[in-house]
Amino acid sequence: MEDWRAWTVKAAEWGMDYRARLRDLPVRPPVQPGEIAAKIAPSPPETPEPFEKVFADFERDIAPGMTHWQHPRFFAYFPSNSAPASLVAEHLVNAIGAVCMLWQTSPAATELETRAVAWLRQAFGLPDVFQGCIQDTASTATLAAVLVMRERALNFTGNQTGLSSTPRLRIYCSAEAHSSIDRAVWFSGIGADNLVRIPIKGPLRGADPDALRALIAADIAAGYKPAGIIANVGATGVGATDPVADLAAIAREHNLYLHVDAAWAGAAMICPELRHLWAGAEHADSIVVNAHKWLGAQTHCSIHFVRDPASLTRTLAAKPDYLHTLGLSEVVNYSEWGIPLGRQFRALKLWFVLRAYGLEGLRTMIRNHIAWSRALCEKLRATPGFEIVTDAAFSLFTFRYLGVSRANVDDLNLALVEAINADGRIYLTQTRVDGAVAIRFQVGQFECTEADVMSAYPVITEIAARL
Repeated sequence: MEDWRAWTVKAAEWGMDYRARLRDLPVRPPVQPGEIAAKIAPSPPETPEPFEKVFADFERDIAPGMTHWQHPRFFAYFPSNSAPASLVAEHLVNAIGAVCMLWQTSPAATELETRAVAWLRQAFGLPDVFQGCIQDTASTATLAAVLVMRERALNFTGNQTGLSSTPRLRIYCSAEAHSSIDRAVWFSGIGADNLVRIPIKGPLRGADPDALRALIAADIAAGYKPAGIIANVGATGVGATDPVADLAAIAREHNLYLHVDAAWAGAAMICPELRHLWAGAEHADSIVVNAHKWLGAQTHCSIHFVRDPASLTRTLAAKPDYLHTLGLSEVVNYSEWGIPLGRQFRALKLWFVLRAYGLEGLRTMIRNHIAWSRALCEKLRATPGFEIVTDAAFSLFTFRYLGVSRANVDDLNLALVEAINADGRIYLTQTRVDGAVAIRFQVGQFECTEADVMSAYPVITEIAARL
């Protein structure tokens, strides 16, 4: 490509200009399905096109059709942050273009990953028995954990002999658990019928330990083989958090593997005053925390802590001759710790973020997000026609608009979410709580301000009044 340097500079400048004008853009684009595809040629070009035209088409046709996840009024789902320092690191990673599957395929990438994960272990207050790696997403870390649960329960024979003649294994998780756990159970071959949902109780909507004990006892009596427990810390729907210490005690009683899914809220454990919410995590076999959610590192950057790396590599590692590092038998090859063989250089952005903002800078951001979310929650609570469905869990709460007649409230709230998102000033998502529709509001975008958060109040109330 001609003028590579000029176009690289132009792309970087475009990105800076884009981030500077985000507040002026609708968070979700006002487009209809198929509208973008209609602007794209149905067949690829046979001959090279001028890069100026390629870039111009991007600006005209593609960029306006993007939902802006880095928008400071993105209050939907969970954040998928790309802090400026992380963005700079990704430019460097993309330029280097390394495949970091083995120590020898990029020694600095492997050794930086080891050190950066250790930094986060210290930041979260976890004991040094934990080691870890960076997976692409929490879904991958959870699948790896479920595979280890399976192999441990089968004395590491499942990979060799298959599951056709083995006992039916059971995995236990809260009714609030993320859908990635369902998928991990499917993909592991354990089967959806063997994922047992633990009833929830209490204001944190956590798993009921007594109910779990009863479920395990009933399964053993029925001839099933319990294999593992998955605990939530800040589940996606409403931020549900399980009593991890109680679940850890049950896991020890029955020699079960305990995995803690703290994909979103685990980041908040850099704040010592919040660590009581995952008390007992130090007894887990594995933990996942997404640094690309609330810590500013660009996706993909899921930190997968493990107590016993040998069980993980025994389950996942394949070692053909062409992957041997000759003469260096003691090096760490992180491709053996996950599902994909190919791995990106993910540690650089984490290292950049931790150094550029420091733990105290990240703590301040998280504490602010929690405080601002709770302030908005209380303002809506005091507004006639609205009710708070679940109180703020970290920086996430849910609410419902009751309207005037209080009839068809589910339909009313689904209409409210869509009207808010079509308006474009903020972006929200919905969930169900005890079967009824509620609207989620979470604060987590890296550069949002208190004014951004509180600006949601007039948007929500004005649009609700028009319905």
